This record gives sequence, structure tokens and C-alpha cells, in this order.
Amino acid sequence: MRRLLLVGALSLAMSTTALAQTGYQQPPAPIAQILDSKPTPVPLIDPTRSRMALLERANLPAIAELAEPDLKLAGYRINPRNNGQANSRVQWLTGLSLQDVAGGKARTVLLAAGTRFTAPSWSPDGQRLAFLVDRPSGLELWVVDAATGKARKLTQPIVNAAATGAAFAWMPDSRSILVRAVPAGRGPAPSVQATPVPIVQVNEGRTAPVRTYQDLLKNSGDERLFDHYFTAQPLLVSIADGSSRKVGTPGVYLGLSPSPDGKYLLMTRAKRPYSYNVPAALFPTEVVVTDLTGRTVKQLADLPLRDDVPPQFDAVAPGPRSAQWRADKPATVAWVEAQDGGDARRKVEVRDRLLELAAPFTGSPRTLVDMKDRYAGVVWGKDDVAYLETQWWNDRRETRMLLNPAAGTAKVLLTRNFQDRYNDPGEPVTTLNAAGRPVLLFGADGRSIFQSGAGARREGEFPFVDRVDLAGGQATRVWQSAVPYYEDVVAVLDNEGKRLVTRRESRTEPPNLYLRTVGAGDPRPLTQFPDPAPQLAGVTQQLITYKRKDGVDLSGTLYLPAGYNKERDGPLPLIMWAYPTEYTDPKVAGQVVDTDNRFTRPGGISHLFLLTQGYAVLDDPKMPIVGADGKEANDTYIEQLTSSAEAAVDAVVKLGVASRDRIAVGGHSYGAFMTANLLAHSDLFRTGIARSGAYNRTLTPFGFQAEQRTYWEAVDTYTKMSPFTYAPKIKEPILLIHGEADDNSGTFPVQSERFYAALKGAGANVRYVVLPYEAHGYRARESVGHTLWEMTSWLDRYLKPAKK
Repeated sequence: MRRLLLVGALSLAMSTTALAQTGYQQPPAPIAQILDSKPTPVPLIDPTRSRMALLERANLPAIAELAEPDLKLAGYRINPRNNGQANSRVQWLTGLSLQDVAGGKARTVLLAAGTRFTAPSWSPDGQRLAFLVDRPSGLELWVVDAATGKARKLTQPIVNAAATGAAFAWMPDSRSILVRAVPAGRGPAPSVQATPVPIVQVNEGRTAPVRTYQDLLKNSGDERLFDHYFTAQPLLVSIADGSSRKVGTPGVYLGLSPSPDGKYLLMTRAKRPYSYNVPAALFPTEVVVTDLTGRTVKQLADLPLRDDVPPQFDAVAPGPRSAQWRADKPATVAWVEAQDGGDARRKVEVRDRLLELAAPFTGSPRTLVDMKDRYAGVVWGKDDVAYLETQWWNDRRETRMLLNPAAGTAKVLLTRNFQDRYNDPGEPVTTLNAAGRPVLLFGADGRSIFQSGAGARREGEFPFVDRVDLAGGQATRVWQSAVPYYEDVVAVLDNEGKRLVTRRESRTEPPNLYLRTVGAGDPRPLTQFPDPAPQLAGVTQQLITYKRKDGVDLSGTLYLPAGYNKERDGPLPLIMWAYPTEYTDPKVAGQVVDTDNRFTRPGGISHLFLLTQGYAVLDDPKMPIVGADGKEANDTYIEQLTSSAEAAVDAVVKLGVASRDRIAVGGHSYGAFMTANLLAHSDLFRTGIARSGAYNRTLTPFGFQAEQRTYWEAVDTYTKMSPFTYAPKIKEPILLIHGEADDNSGTFPVQSERFYAALKGAGANVRYVVLPYEAHGYRARESVGHTLWEMTSWLDRYLKPAKK
């Protein structure tokens, strides 16, 4: 009997496995045809603001590209074949053309068939465009002459692009390029197939909480591989003939930048001992200024391992950070130092200090400004003007200031909640100076600067350009997009803020580039990119608004299939696709922005493709989690989440486009976490789709999403927020999808694996799909098509049929 039972169990297991292993499937028409359409090119304006490069993007890559071996080292994913980023992290470009901003025909740059490249960068004088070309044995540096359109190779496949940030940088004279290169004679990668030895980590009483990181070093073999692939030799490569000379010695360079006068280099070098608990950015690090021979002129910082930074979002590592060249000075380096030890919980008057030191770097650092909150960035302008931003995450506070670097004073322009879309002043407009560095664009009078923003209001987003008076800080509107268009600013071409390159679209017109002269009538079209998915032209969209029980205003965009008629067709099966967000102000949480002037076409794994299969979609129904008056938002996460979902269901049912028994819920990442919680804690939905989520918060004990408390500080909240805790309560069918190589912090694939096991153990109706080689977002054509097939097949089975 036992043998018979075992045989029966094995037969059942084999049958179940066979059903699950169906291979890659294609989504139904017309989804597959839309997926294979050519992406719209993107522009890159040159520093002279007279010419632009139009960059053609690769379509979804084949799974064979993602299957190419990669290495996961110290928070990076690299391709050992070309010593660059892994294919899952590169958006390859496939074509290039040059066009005058004034208009005229674009000139195609001839590249060999099959060429793919990345990282395009204009020279400071705008005469050449450099980029990296992928070759079987590495990455080559190429340049295109803007006048002739001819491309030529500068180096052999020696560029080391393993570390993030620029693998090359133009020198200010536009005659040479600083390159991180693979050291000559490096040889093959070290063998890591050694006899296994115990891995021992020790902590003797030091408090060192660490958030969950992916792709860390695991053993001494990984350390050797990290040294092999990340060690680079800085080279200066001549544009004239491709000749090169070494700058200094090889090292693990995580940052490499020439000064605006081209006489010095700012280098960030990682060094041992490495860590198995944090990524390379937190390894022991040396920040130095060198001359062009590589001789150290000034050591700015010698930072230890930083594996003990508190988990709060406003916490930082002690010591110098954010080192950078002042863009408006020949050779002045600026950096920030925390004055509270980096501990956000300490009560102090000054949090951060911005300092600078000018060449020859022999004096003492000079304080530019003390900040009450954390440094969030600076845009340099000239001796007496820079634009400074600070933030404090805990209450979502942002302060904008005009900094006078010469005097060491700062004038506050405004303080605001940075989640407040209605009152967002935008960001300062920049231009590239002679050294190719971004600096503030000043008005022709020299007494004003410009800001450009989204212009969000109840009726929609209407991007704008403002002139800001430097004396009083008042903003005067120069131009703003108007109904029925969404017209975003790509570049401001003059010192009056009146000649603009914009990207314009409407509900029915696809995005295209235009040259606009403010006050001179209609803009002149520069491109004529077609609708990438005309099959969706008949889809309708409508902003709907409603209230939560506690009075918080909510909204979502309702999409209905082409040709739908409510009186004739009645309620449709509908899916809500959402992503919760935390707020500190209920009024900001309830802000409504229409999308009526946007051209909506789905791509990738978008849920909007379901519109082609007869489903209605409520896109981004707001799920705010509000922690007002200092209260912790997540302590009432479940209550607020279910209340928001209930209000959304009531709204679509009241409109007559959906019925209560045929509504699904879905989401990606934190939206997947939301989906599982809604199925566990409500009876609002018939089924759910959860992609690449996290479901057990004990696996992220030092904080997650906007939660800053550790598990031990909020055990009850972590437990109640975890749908894993309530797996037996999930009675509705749920589809789980996860990338096998998820690289997002907190959403390890084990989250879906163990959640599936819990659901299966509780007798749930669950399907679990693992996508080979895919990271947090899915990129391969096969994976994207299969994901959309899974979603449509699931909903066709569990949502589309009316209940009997």
C-alpha cells in the first residue's frame, strides 16, 4: 500500500510539473505586434544648443542576451565578456542621427549592421559625440564628428565599465577623453574553484544594522573576481589619433572626474578589507585629488567600512561625502560633512555642512553653508550664486536656497512638502559651460535664473518655464503648456527663456519634438515619430475622483476598451493596478492630477495591454498611507489600504462600468505586497496578480519601503503588514510572478517562493511563475510576452466569466 501511495504521489507530482512547464507563450493579438514595434528615438542636445543627436533604442532583447553569463559582485551585476554592466541593466542603442535644432533633415550616422552602443556624451565644444560600442571581447570607445557625421573607433575593446557612473569623461579642451581601462596584460579571470573553507564573520558588540542588499560578495573567490573586473587603469586618450598615456596606477576606481580646467582629477578608490554585508559604495574608500600624472595632491577623505549607518532615511555615514568639482570654478572641490555624526535621531541645530577647497589644495577647507536638514544637491552658477536644496525625509520637508558661495550666506526661497505636486516650483534650468559642466542658466540681465517644472494641477500637468529674480526670489511665468497638450521642456536655447525645444503630445497625438519661440505662434515640428501602437487609438480614459471613509480625497484613471458602450455592453471585468505611497499630510495625499492631455501607449509588461482583451483598467487608484501629526503611517496600513480599495470599488461600480463580483487587483513590487494584503484582509476582489513582491517583512528586519523602524522596534506592525502571516485567509485565486535574478533590495525571489509554499500548504488556488534570468523588472521579449500571456490567461479563467 505504501508503495502504491508513493507511485500515485509521484505520478501526481509529475502531472502537476508537466502542466506547469509549458515553455514561453505568446500573448494574444494585438499585444505581440505592439511589443515588436520600434521604440521612439530620444534626443540629446549638444552643449552649443544648436544640434541634437537622435538615439534609436533597441527593442526588447532576446532571452539569449539575458542568458549571457553575469557576475553578482558587491552590489553590481557585470558582464564578464565585455567588462561592462550586465545585459539586464543596459539599454542598448542601435542607431544614431544628427539634426540641427533649427530644423531640417536628420543625417544618419553610418554604423556597421548590428552595432549596438551605449553612454553617448557630447564633447564640451559640441563638435563630437563619444559612445561605447559593444564587441565580442569588450567595449570600444568611438567618436562621431558632428560636422561630417562620420564615426571612427578610438580604442580597442579595453574600456572598463563595471562600476556605475561614467566609464569615460571628456577633458575640458575637447581634445582628449579620460577613460577607465582594463589594465594592460590583465590576463584571464582568477579561478575560484578552490577547496571550500568555512566563511567566518565576527561582530564583537558593535551595533551595525544593515538594510537588505542584493548581489553582495559571498566569499574570497568573489573578492578575487571583484578585484579582477573592477581594477582599472586611468588613461588619457587623444581624439586626434587614439594614442593614450597612463594616469597613475591601477586601482578599484568607483569615481573618476577631471577638474573644469583639466589640470586635476578627483578620484574615489575602494580598498580592502571588503565586506560581505554591504555593497562596494560602503567599502573602505579613499577620495583624493591628483594631477594628470596620477600624483596625489590632496587626500580629502580616508573613509572606513561603513556598515553601521542607521536604517533611518535621514541617516548618513560620518565623514566627507558627495565630493564634486565646482562646475563654475577652474579647480575647486566641494563636499558635505554631517555635523550630527550621521545619526538622524540626534537633536542638533546643524545637520550638514558644505565645504570647499581650491587649488593648490594646501589651505584649510572653507565652510560655504551650514544646513538644518540633509544636503540634497547644489547647482553651481557663479561666484555669488548657486542653487542649494536640502531635505528631511521624516516629515517630507524640502528647502530651496540661493547660496552666495563668495560670502558664505544663503537665502531661503521656500520650504515645502516635497510630495506636494501642486506647489512644486520645478528645478533650475542649466546650460553647459565651456568645460562641459552644467551650470545655472542666467537671464540676459544677469540678475535672474530659470526654473522648469511639471506644472501639476487638478486639470493635469502643464509644464512651464519661470524666470526667478535673484534679488527677491519672485518667480515670473515665461511660458506654460496649454490645453489640449502636454508639452515638456527638453532644452532652453536662449538667455530669455523664450526659445525652447519641447516634446509635445496630446491624448491623440504621439510625442514629437518641436522648436518653440514664445509669443510667435505655433511651434515648428522637428520630428514626425508615428504612433507606436495604433491598435490602441480607440481606448478611452477618464480621471475619476472619490473619497475614503476618513475624508481623504482619492483618484484613479479609468481606461475602457476601444468601442465600449456602457448602455450596450454593461459592466466589464475590471482590474485595479496600484502601488501604495506613504504621506505625512492628508491634503497632499489627496491631490488629484488629470491625465487627459497625455498620449498613453503601453510597453513592456504594462497591465494596460489588458485593454485589448476586453478588460477595463483602473490605473493607479490612489492607496495613500498617511501618518499625520508625527504618527507612524504603517501602524494603520491594513486599515487605510482596505479603506482605499473599498472606495475605489464603490466608485467604479457606481459608474456602471464594473460589477462587484468581477473586479481583480494587481501590482508590481510594493504593489504585489499590496495585492496579497488586500486578498488576505478583504473580500473586495475575485482574484489577484502579484509580480516580484515581498510578503514576509521579517526577511527585511532593518526597514522596508518607507518604514524606518526595525523589526524589533515594531514587531506588531511588521507582523500585521506581512501577508505571509495571513496566508490561510487568502481564498481567492492568486497569480505570483517573480524574476529568478531579482536585484531589488528586499524582494529576493525567496519571498515569492516561501509565500507560494505557505499558500500551497493552506490549500490556496495559486500559480507561481519564475522567469529565468530576469531581474526586478522583466526585459527579455520572451519573458515580457509570457508575463502578459500569464496575466491574460489568468484573468480569462478567473475574472472574465460571470459568476453563476
